[in-house]
Amino acid sequence: MTESRPAPVKSRIAEMLGIDYPIIQAPMGWIARSQLASAVSNAGGLGIIETSSGELDAIKVEIAKMKQLTDKPFGVNIAQAFVRDPQIADFVVEQGVKFVTTSAGDPTKYTAKLKSAGLTVFHVVPTLAAALKAVEAGVDGLVVEGGEGGGFKNPRDVASMVLLPLVAENVNVPIVAAGGITDGFGMAAAFALGAEAVQMGTRMVAAKESPVHDNWKNAIVNAAETDTVFLNRFGRPGLRALRTERTTRLEHEDQVGMDQFANTQDVYFGGDLEAGIALTGQIAGRITDVKPVDEILWGTVRQFRERVEALERLR
Repeated sequence: MTESRPAPVKSRIAEMLGIDYPIIQAPMGWIARSQLASAVSNAGGLGIIETSSGELDAIKVEIAKMKQLTDKPFGVNIAQAFVRDPQIADFVVEQGVKFVTTSAGDPTKYTAKLKSAGLTVFHVVPTLAAALKAVEAGVDGLVVEGGEGGGFKNPRDVASMVLLPLVAENVNVPIVAAGGITDGFGMAAAFALGAEAVQMGTRMVAAKESPVHDNWKNAIVNAAETDTVFLNRFGRPGLRALRTERTTRLEHEDQVGMDQFANTQDVYFGGDLEAGIALTGQIAGRITDVKPVDEILWGTVRQFRERVEALERLR
């Protein structure tokens, strides 16, 4: 039986976004759609709808579904490297959302336009230089993404333990920590390092409401902390993925092309993990079960408070 809903967690980001808990679901291609995102928003976090799949007609339908499934805030991600439609900013504004994250591109491209339409804009950054550029572009906040996270990465990856405080001590805008977070231990650590919210990707892939095949969820649950690979370390884009026979071979390739994602549907929804690449973070090594989104968020909040209280007792 699901435990009762915990009291809200106060932070600048929770207040900005109108959410109970400063926990954001990552905008994973094909996965971050209404089924998962609405569960996150209804549980008190912030669900995000992806655009990286490039299926904008389908995304428009998913956003309409969100408005039927939840009356809570939600956002949309603009993944610039994957959605090259010059009208993407207009598309997002037309959907009536109030929060957008921009990623995989130049923060100067859409920030002014989105902000002039009244949206709150956070940009995803993997380095201090990128963070400073985004702040100069006028973003409202940053998603600071450590290299241990799954998905597309800067080939020169930096761990969250280094990157978060480095950015936090050099900017004044609020920070969402992304990469390596699955529970209250990670959330408390992220806040101690300067974040005011966290983003969960791999943990949400292995949620009950996640639309991916059980084979992928079970592979995450059974993974050790060493069971991901970093691909394209000397090329672009960098990728962190679940270790399989296929990705172990690809680990030694100088360049892993986007053609490796041709069978994404077979991997994500058909359960054939050798058909392509299952983007997964190192935190898979700490995920031990598949459970509903509300249990994930509420358990994280309770454990976060326990860790903060434990730290207080050390003073």
